[in-house]
Amino acid sequence: MKKRYTLQEKAFLALKEAVREVVKRHQETKRPLAVWQNGRVVLVSADKFSPNNGK
Repeated sequence: MKKRYTLQEKAFLALKEAVREVVKRHQETKRPLAVWQNGRVVLVSADKFSPNNGK
């Protein structure tokens, strides 16, 4: 039987998939990702992220 997801779970899964796609696109085009670290926005190489490591 299929699990029924709550609206919150569906939104979280959609967000994770969108981030995965953005990281992949940035890796393909060799562009850095803008991330929030220590109260500031910094650019980080997309190569430091893998699709399955949860970052």
